[in-house]
Amino acid sequence: MTITVQRIARENYSALFDALAQLRITVFRDFPYLYDGDLDYERNYLGTFLASPGAVVIGAFDGGRLVGAATGSPLVEHHDEFSAPFIERGMPVEKVFYFGESVLEASYRGQGVGVRFFEERERAAREDGFGEAVFSAVMRPGNHPLQPSDYRPLDRFWENRGYRRIEGMVTEFAWKDIGESHETVKPMEYWYKILN
Repeated sequence: MTITVQRIARENYSALFDALAQLRITVFRDFPYLYDGDLDYERNYLGTFLASPGAVVIGAFDGGRLVGAATGSPLVEHHDEFSAPFIERGMPVEKVFYFGESVLEASYRGQGVGVRFFEERERAAREDGFGEAVFSAVMRPGNHPLQPSDYRPLDRFWENRGYRRIEGMVTEFAWKDIGESHETVKPMEYWYKILN
């Protein structure tokens, strides 16, 4: 199968909103996110993100169908929960580009799309004058009852892209897990890279 990976023009964000929301709901339902998503949550989360002047969306297309996407924005324009730990430590958030989700339908994985997602977001960050990139990932206990026996963390993939965990830096973000009746706060750790 042929997959096209490209940066999406800002004027096309609204047309792809529903497809991106559905991708997030589908992909993040799996471990470790276990996201019991709905369109109301997506309208709030994605609406805030896509309104950011510096927002970037990279799409993966099979023909005209969106099968994957990766997002990014200046950290200062993202949800406050993600910049708060930097501000608390006195770190200059205005120099940091934040990578949001990277979601891809399962049948399209293993073909290099994830690598392209990082390359394209890093390119966009550099073009906008950013020298640092960061993203966060949910932290789940190793004995979580919903962890599949064949689960493999993405740590090595991220390390191969040049990212390193920021030890001890954690934020919290809320969503509803599968089986929960309401949103609960989840701890999320940070991964960082200097873009030189």
